[in-house]
Amino acid sequence: MTTIVTDNCKGCRYTDCVTVCPVACFHYDDEMLYIDPDVCIDCSACIPECPVQAIYEEDDLPEDKQEWLEINAEKAPELPVIEEKMEPLPGADERKAALGF
Repeated sequence: MTTIVTDNCKGCRYTDCVTVCPVACFHYDDEMLYIDPDVCIDCSACIPECPVQAIYEEDDLPEDKQEWLEINAEKAPELPVIEEKMEPLPGADERKAALGF
């Protein structure tokens, strides 16, 4: 089992979650974060830290977001690891508001 980052992260890339990860399983690109399922220990510490509710336990992943399990597994290993908080993307606050948070 693993924890999954979904499309709510896209365009925001808040990184509050990476600061609580004990195993550095987060990776990033120009749009969002991803979790490497081979590194994640399923501690769930990151879930409450996400201000846009983009992170789910695999068992709690909504039906319409199932594709993100595979997307995280494919993309994360190819991208740089992120372990420290960085500034959200430009427009992140607007995206957060548009998502209803």
